[in-house]
Parts: sequence; structure tokens; C-alpha cells
Amino acid sequence: MTAPSNLTPASPRDQRFLVLFDFDETIICENSDDTMVRVLPGRRLPDWLRSSYREGQYTEFTQKILAYLSDQGVAKEAIQSAVEEIPPTPGLLNLLQYLGSRREDFELVVISDANAFFIETWLEHAGVRPLFRHIFTNPASFDRSGRLVVLPFHSHSCPRCPDNMCKQAILREYLVARQRERGAPPFQRVFYIGDGANDVCPSLALGPQDTAFPRRGYPMHRLLLEAQQAQAARFKASVIPWGSGDDIVECLKKITSER
Repeated sequence: MTAPSNLTPASPRDQRFLVLFDFDETIICENSDDTMVRVLPGRRLPDWLRSSYREGQYTEFTQKILAYLSDQGVAKEAIQSAVEEIPPTPGLLNLLQYLGSRREDFELVVISDANAFFIETWLEHAGVRPLFRHIFTNPASFDRSGRLVVLPFHSHSCPRCPDNMCKQAILREYLVARQRERGAPPFQRVFYIGDGANDVCPSLALGPQDTAFPRRGYPMHRLLLEAQQAQAARFKASVIPWGSGDDIVECLKKITSER
């Protein structure tokens, strides 16, 4: 992967726009949890493990898979190497190159239901970790036995989201915290880039000046179209589907009046 160049110093008090990224199937082109299956002998989960998934308990399921990997002798180095080899979604490195060249305008954050080890590993390997001010995701670390342990990010009361993470709650809390830290008015615009069903909830918190970028043909796209039709009065943000990071670059140039 080619790291973006010209990473100019950010000016947090002056940045006009906040860009929020999902990780799986948004920054990277697949679900990072699928990587764990590829490092298994035989590259397949046993049926008893696959059938143990409970609705809304994805972190619990991920932890079961990681425990099984450890039991099968899969080492940290194998997991790390597999994560580093995940290709980016088409055009996403171009998007990050563009945002990196305008760090005085854009603040970048990841909100993902993956885990800290996968995200930090991939971003560092791609050379783009310095672009992101914060990463909100499930904590993850290796214990003394060499097993990767993933914990829930938080608890919440949102009925729309998995038990371990409500991205809307994270977004709202972050906006309040950043306004207090910046000692300045809120961001002029907020952009949310995602693909999955759990990216719909934070999109509902966006205002009329903001934009939700759902990946075309993915669950977020379909669900946002339904939300626009069923809750037209409640859903205020613009919705712009994307197929590659280059599509988002062109939209951001227009929205932010850069020609």
C-alpha cells in the first residue's frame, strides 16, 4: 500500500469539517473478522461455532472465534500478517490522500464495531494512522497465553444497535466533547461514511447541513433510503451513495466549494 504524502499539521481549532469512517467494508474491502477464518487450518469454522451466534451479540461471537484460533495454535504474528494483507476499498487511499492534503479543514475519526488491534494494525501498515484524531472501537489486547481478547466498547439503551456499541451515542458525545475542547463553534459540516446497518443510527443524528455517504448496494444504502421515505421529517441529512473513495472525493470538493 502507498501511504498518503503531504500530511500537513492539523489545526484542531480551525478545522471546519468532521469526517467519520466505519472500518469494515468501508476503509477496507471486507469484514476484518473474515480474516480470522483465513488463518485457520482448513480455513473454515466448525458448524457448532458458526451456529452459536446470537442476534446483537457480535462481540461475544468474535471472542469465541478468537478463543478457537488460540486453541488451534494460531499465533499473534499470523493474525497480524493477515490483517495487514487486507486490501483497501477501491479509492479509499485516494480519499485519505485528499483529506491528508487538507488537514487544516478536515478532522478524521473512526467509529467501528471491529476491534482496536485490527484497526490500529491495518492503519499503521497502510501509513495512514496519523490522519485520524480518534478511533472508537472495541478494546482488544493479547493476554499472557497469546489469545486476542476483545471487550465490548460500552453499554447503552439504544434499541436499534448491537448491545456493545451505539454509534449515534458515540457521535453525539464526541461532538459535545470537541466543542468544549475547541472552545469554538461546532463543525460546519459532518460527513459520515459507512456501509452497514449499524451505520444508520449515527446518520439519524446528522443535521440538514451534513451528509451521509452509504456504500452503494450495501445495507446502509437500502436502510437510509427507507428511512428517508418513512421518516422524511426526522431524517435531515443529505444522502450520497458511493462506489469508490474517488466518488467521495468529488463530492467533498463540491460540497466544500473547492474547484
